[in-house]
Amino acid sequence: LLPIGDPPLFLGYLRGVPFLWTLGLWKPWLFCVVLLLIIYIIWDTKLHKQESPRALREDETKIEPLRVKGLLNFVWLFGVVLSVALIVPGKPFLGKYFMVPNFLRELAQLGFVGLAWLTTPAQTREENEFNFFAILEVAVLFIGIFITMQAPIEILKASGKELQQVVSGPGAPMAFFWMTGSLSSFLDNAPTYVVFFEMARSMTQGTVGTIPVAGGHIIEVWLVAISLGAVFMGANSYIGNGPNFMVKSIAEQSGVPMPSFFGFMIYSIGILVPVFIVVTIIFL
Repeated sequence: LLPIGDPPLFLGYLRGVPFLWTLGLWKPWLFCVVLLLIIYIIWDTKLHKQESPRALREDETKIEPLRVKGLLNFVWLFGVVLSVALIVPGKPFLGKYFMVPNFLRELAQLGFVGLAWLTTPAQTREENEFNFFAILEVAVLFIGIFITMQAPIEILKASGKELQQVVSGPGAPMAFFWMTGSLSSFLDNAPTYVVFFEMARSMTQGTVGTIPVAGGHIIEVWLVAISLGAVFMGANSYIGNGPNFMVKSIAEQSGVPMPSFFGFMIYSIGILVPVFIVVTIIFL
């Protein structure tokens, strides 16, 4: 719902998409969230009833109240959001007398990270078993993905004219949604978003039904389809989106068994893909 919510949307923001434009995607977002929560509640309730009597008794007796420690971190998190929204390189900041230099935004975000680290009690991190292993594992994985995916990205760029024929006509939003989403499932959704964003921008003629972006305009319904495809279908595999693999790593560190790569996709194909088909019918 905001550019800082997922890397593809942030790259769109860097290419001129208004910061608050993505809030307009709340309807398909809410639809997916509610539908998936309903599926989860039904599934979880059914499995819960199949647990042993001992496990059910433990659920009733070993109850701890839900509480949040480190509330000050929400202040620093809000600072990160404001940094992205207000500190734009090459533009004035809080007046016309100070022009934002390059990398000031990133330095501000790192500053809030440092404040969060300094103001969070060490005991809180210990109780959460916090460490940097998961983020380092994801970083190494995605460095490899970004290096090796250059070839398919270049193939996509070279096939621009052929792809434009596929996404032409009234079915263009649907085509953009599924092409962006299919590739985002395995190539990482951020660079895939950029490829189809640039294609849609180059195909846009005139200004009717468009929004202004860096270098011209883009048909809004196409941008909606590209944004939804990249963000939603990045969940189709462990490598479609960085947090997917990070959650897997954190869960396994905590002793929670996780599905294999293809085992995960059994769930995504069986649950997410039908949901995305419904999204296509209703919203595109």
